[in-house]
Amino acid sequence: MPSNYEYDKQPMVRSIISIVACIIIGAILLVAGIGKLAEFGTIPGQTDFLDKFIPDVLLTPDIARFIGLYFIPWILPIAEIIIGAALIIGIWPRIFAFIFIPLVFGFMANNSYAIASGMEKFPECECFGVFGALTPIQSMYIDIGMFILAVLIIVIHPGGFFAHQFWINRIFNRKKI
Repeated sequence: MPSNYEYDKQPMVRSIISIVACIIIGAILLVAGIGKLAEFGTIPGQTDFLDKFIPDVLLTPDIARFIGLYFIPWILPIAEIIIGAALIIGIWPRIFAFIFIPLVFGFMANNSYAIASGMEKFPECECFGVFGALTPIQSMYIDIGMFILAVLIIVIHPGGFFAHQFWINRIFNRKKI
């Protein structure tokens, strides 16, 4: 039977793993979101797969225009920045990891389509905007790694579902003089 000392160490180890996972995902999302916004509203070419998977009933011209003009070039990068900043700061890591899961699935779908279409058609993934391009395969590896880290945050982050990182408690629980 483990001693009390070993039980005391478990939340600290879980917290450290969670913090590292949050910082890695957060940094990647911040760089990607800022890089995409710096390109002033451009749309990656491999997003043309949407019309193959979204039924025509749902993909009306107005929705396609919204996706092309606002969602992909503006809303998506801003969402990446918000999620990345929240994970780095440590605000509700489990919630933001849950929110990130569908986002990373969308990234994986985009990269899967690019890989299946061939490297000749899509030699680069514009995942990081002005900060450089990766191949779709390299980007897929990063997406898989981020997915694993997000699941790790959801599973091992100490505390309840709405728990945040321990330093936030210290900031708001300081005694005022």
